[in-house]
Amino acid sequence: MTQRARVFLDTSALFAGIWSGAGGARMILKLGEAEAIQIWVGPQVLKEAEAVVRRKAPAALPDLALLLDRSGVQVGPPAKRAILRRSRALINHPGDAHVLAEAWTAGVGFFVTLDREHFLENQPLRAEAPFQLGTPGDFLAWFRDSLL
Repeated sequence: MTQRARVFLDTSALFAGIWSGAGGARMILKLGEAEAIQIWVGPQVLKEAEAVVRRKAPAALPDLALLLDRSGVQVGPPAKRAILRRSRALINHPGDAHVLAEAWTAGVGFFVTLDREHFLENQPLRAEAPFQLGTPGDFLAWFRDSLL
C-alpha cells in the first residue's frame, strides 16, 4: 500500500475549508474524508481555528468539530524547541512561527496556507522548509501530479 500524502493546514486554510462548501480547502477536507490523504494541524492551529470560528461564525462551531472528525484531521505534537527557534528566525510573527514549527515537527510533506505575507512570499522560508508550501490549489495540483 502506498503511503498517503501528509498535509498540514494552517488556520487560514482550515477556516476556508469550514467556511466555504466549495473551493480548494474544502476539497482537501474531502480528500481526508476519503482517506486519500492524511490531514494534520497543530495544537496552535486548532486553538486559533476555534477562536476564529467563535468570533466570525459561532453558528459554524459544530461544523468545525464535524468536519475535523469526518476528514480524519490529526493533531500533531507540540512544536519542538529547536524547531521553534529556527521558525522564529524565519518568521517574525510569533503565532505564525509557532504554526510553522508545529508543521515542521509533524513531519508533513506539504504545508497549506492562504497567508501570503508570512508564508507564501517568504523566500528564506521557502528555501529552508522541509516540505512543499502553497495554497489549497497548489496542493491539489501537487497531489494530482503525484498520482500521475
